[in-house]
Amino acid sequence: MNENTSRDTGNGTGGTAAGTAGGAGAPRTVLVTAATGKTGRRVADLLDARGVEVRRGSRSGAPRFDWEDPATWGPALGGADAAYVAYYPDLAAPGAVEALREFGRVAAREGVRRLVLLSGRAEPEAVRTEQALREAVAPGGELAVVRAAFFTQNFTEGLMAEGVAAGRIEFPAGGTPEPFVDAGDVAEVAVAALLEDAHAGRVHEVTGPRLLTFAQAAAELSAAAGREVAYVPVSPEQYAEGMRAYGLAAEEADWLAGLFSGLLDGRNASVADGVRRVLGREPRDFAEGVKGAFASGV
Repeated sequence: MNENTSRDTGNGTGGTAAGTAGGAGAPRTVLVTAATGKTGRRVADLLDARGVEVRRGSRSGAPRFDWEDPATWGPALGGADAAYVAYYPDLAAPGAVEALREFGRVAAREGVRRLVLLSGRAEPEAVRTEQALREAVAPGGELAVVRAAFFTQNFTEGLMAEGVAAGRIEFPAGGTPEPFVDAGDVAEVAVAALLEDAHAGRVHEVTGPRLLTFAQAAAELSAAAGREVAYVPVSPEQYAEGMRAYGLAAEEADWLAGLFSGLLDGRNASVADGVRRVLGREPRDFAEGVKGAFASGV
């Protein structure tokens, strides 16, 4: 789950992820970490469609790639030209700085010259992790960062989808609005940054086209699903308690509750133009994303 106010510091190239492969330096082989995740599988599919050799890295995949097992990183990176880096559980998590610094060193040692990192908006710890990776791959490597808002698909895929199915979303967001971003847009921006030569050193901030509170999001989910979905605001403590009951370790549940309540304090209540800058079109609206999900049988 990625909810991340820095601004897009790059000028997009105007290319699209559906077009032909990028410039002269376009990679031939790309490792996609977390390839079964919301953005990872979309990135992998888009690269496949572009004729790029894709390594789908996951704990159960081939090659095996596990963020908790650094011994898997080198074999997965070896021979790749580029990598899509989606760190689990979050770049702001304890230990992320050290992990990404080491990952960058391994990538540099294996000759992987281009990395695209999924990050979050307005997470100071995530920015420190970005910098650790940037320093590890310098001077020969290229790093682009995609800082994403809260995914639309968090409501239709994974843990929160169970609450939507039950008609009740409990979350510590209060009445704070968020510019929910479609995971497909995030993936297209990431693929452009992987295949085109103009993105090295840039930070692309990607959001949806408008702000919605969680109550408004629940109303749009209700319309798309054809049944009532209610938003129930809870305190961070109540949210952590619910996560513990769901099976999360107490430390992880408390950390998630703190992360969400911090990020949803209004600091991200603005839209960014990263999708338009990179892809040359407007981002997908929340309503479009959830209607598509329910039409496909979610």
